[in-house]
Amino acid sequence: MIKFNDIKIGDYMMGEFEGKMWEGEVTRLNGDEKQVCLLTSVQEFWFSTDHLHPMPLDENALLNLSFSKQEGEDGSVKYSKGAFRLVTPKAGDFSSIEMWYREDRRHHPNVHYVHQLQNQYSDMVKIHLTRAPM
Repeated sequence: MIKFNDIKIGDYMMGEFEGKMWEGEVTRLNGDEKQVCLLTSVQEFWFSTDHLHPMPLDENALLNLSFSKQEGEDGSVKYSKGAFRLVTPKAGDFSSIEMWYREDRRHHPNVHYVHQLQNQYSDMVKIHLTRAPM
C-alpha cells in the first residue's frame, strides 16, 4: 500500500477497480478521505489508497519517461534526461541506484517505484518528472 503523504499531483500509479488495473496520472488529492484521482486512458477515477499500486522502477519505466540510455564499459547503465542522471550498477539491477543533478548527488536513495523517482526528481530539479521529452 502507498502512503497518502507520499503521493503528489502528477505522479504515475496504478489504480485497481473490480480486479482490473488502470495506469494513470494523479490529478487531484482528497486529504479528508485519503482518496486520489487518477486520469486514466478512459477518464478520471477516484481511488482509496488501498486500491493504489506503485509502478515498479525499471528500464521500460525510464524509457517511457523519455530518459535516454547509455551502457558503460563496466556493465553499468546510465539513464539521462536533461542534466539529470541515474546510474544502475548493472543492466536490469535497480536495487542500488545513484542519481545526480548538477552538484546534488544521491547514493542509494530509497527509490524503487516510479512515483518515488518523480518525487526525488522534483526535489532535485524543482520541476515534476513527466513523460514529455526535454
